[in-house]
Amino acid sequence: MTTVPSHSPSTPLYDRDYAAWLSQTALLLREGKLEAVDIVNLVEELEDMGRSEKRALESNLEILLRHLLKYQYQPDLRSNSWRFTLLEHRDRILKSFRDSPSLKLYFSQIFAEAYCRSRQKAAVETGLPIETFPNVCPFAPEAVLDTAFLPA
Repeated sequence: MTTVPSHSPSTPLYDRDYAAWLSQTALLLREGKLEAVDIVNLVEELEDMGRSEKRALESNLEILLRHLLKYQYQPDLRSNSWRFTLLEHRDRILKSFRDSPSLKLYFSQIFAEAYCRSRQKAAVETGLPIETFPNVCPFAPEAVLDTAFLPA
């Protein structure tokens, strides 16, 4: 049986009840009571949010690139499921650009590295030798995001 750790009243709200801490912090900021805001944890949360957005973009890009490789190099196995995955992850990336346009620069910065990881994962997933897949991404970044693009 697992038990929930008890927190003493002296334990900061951030550690006792994250949702309550968020609500309280938003209220304090709205009311302009900056001196009462838990700045240390607020800054940490804001930095974590930025990292989380970047991790999500990387993950979606890797999945997208891996499926593009599978689509191109396993034509006999093409399926609507693969096409759906391509559409879904393109949509997620484009939504992230809509909400955070600065992520477009990050996309460009990580594209080649994300392709290298996708290439390795595609080799493992398909059972094809890694040499089957080009060392350099065969798809232009614009094509990767184009909802109408499918490799030949």
